[in-house]
Amino acid sequence: MVSSYLTVFSARLMAPTNGNYFITGKLFVGMKKSNFFTQQFFIAKQLLSWTLLIMPVSITIGLLVAFFLWLLQQATNMRWQHIWLIFFLPLAGILIWWLYDKFGKSSAAGNNVIIEEIHQPGGGVPAVMAPLILFTTVLTHLFGGSAGREGTAVQMGGSIAAQFGKLFKLPPQKLQILLMCGMAAGFAAVFGTPVAGAIFALEVLYIGRIKYDALIPCLIAAIIAHITCTSCGIYHTQYAIAYKASSNTFLPPISFNLLLLIKVISASVLFGFASFFFVGLTHFIKNKSNQLIRIKWLVPVIGAALIVGISYLLGTFDYLGLGVSSPHADGVSILSAFHAGGATYFSWFWKLLLTAITLGMGFKGGEVTPLFFIGATLGNLLAVITGAPIDLMAGLGFIAVFSGATNTPLACTLMGIELFGSENVIYYAVACFTAYYFSGHSGIYQSQKLAVPKLYVQGKSVNKVDNL
Repeated sequence: MVSSYLTVFSARLMAPTNGNYFITGKLFVGMKKSNFFTQQFFIAKQLLSWTLLIMPVSITIGLLVAFFLWLLQQATNMRWQHIWLIFFLPLAGILIWWLYDKFGKSSAAGNNVIIEEIHQPGGGVPAVMAPLILFTTVLTHLFGGSAGREGTAVQMGGSIAAQFGKLFKLPPQKLQILLMCGMAAGFAAVFGTPVAGAIFALEVLYIGRIKYDALIPCLIAAIIAHITCTSCGIYHTQYAIAYKASSNTFLPPISFNLLLLIKVISASVLFGFASFFFVGLTHFIKNKSNQLIRIKWLVPVIGAALIVGISYLLGTFDYLGLGVSSPHADGVSILSAFHAGGATYFSWFWKLLLTAITLGMGFKGGEVTPLFFIGATLGNLLAVITGAPIDLMAGLGFIAVFSGATNTPLACTLMGIELFGSENVIYYAVACFTAYYFSGHSGIYQSQKLAVPKLYVQGKSVNKVDNL
């Protein structure tokens, strides 16, 4: 009964015409002729409708992400206590390959399936995507793969949103918005960053363009999912940057250090290069392994052998799993990278390599948390070389490498504010925007469309893409 009520209620208020998602064509024309207060009444009515529609979706996603994060922590603890589990990574890889070959061929592309459905509705987002990615990601982490969690949360969010869209019998244009809300909800719940999650869902679809059609629905979805997840007792990692910007000697009203700003710009170029390197290597490994290894279940087996072998050659298992923290006091992790001596010169490279092998050779999980690790440890190294504050540079690398790899500089800047505080927001923006420009036009999401090229060439037309 509730679903029927919401279906009728939302359809009457938000029937799309000519690309307008919120207001019917006749209503919009009428609003032009009506007074200001009448318009505000209809806007409030539309937002109430979206809130009612989004609420069950976001609560479901928040609960599922909370369950996923709890499972992930249990798997990580078990692997730390029983390191011999990594020897079963090849078997886990075979099982993951079989599951996707048998049940998940239509969802194997992961987040790209959701992005493609938003760009061009019709293909659908399979219901099996959510349980399949949840189970296989936990398997990957339990047995030692180097992967993240954002991809899993966003896929679960998109899959759940798609099923609610079918239940409510939404037309394609409103389903597009609901899918974006699912992405925002999953991102916000898994990282505890609702504002960044909302903007991420809007910004990730196109390189160089952001759509505002789903702005408030995505924000509502992100906030509700975040509250739901934290209400389940899930606590997100707390990061801190002790560095405080001081007033400039030459320009007292501007609270940043010009010499430090130059260091940040230089480092951010390298953060962009690191993003480009990660994306290129991951795609290269995936393409070449599928091209050269004819027996497909051997792809994850060989990948697992490489992951375990490299870890033993390095004499450490710090680069397996999420890498947010380490069971050892002297271990390398994202948290340790914010302190002096918290990373080696090549920590960023080893995490990058092992993650590219893990995700490029058939294992499942997200890319973002490893990107945090890569950026934070690279920032630690660059701070040592340049004499910049270590915690600040680690934090900048944390968000900037993510920005470059996903082409979402605005979302990453906001993430910096939500995670580290707003004191150094100028440095956050400079780092994220610079890394974005120096990371090339590729990204971890191959379905992302190019709207505005990063390099402007006079006389050349800007690439055009279809509107949502």
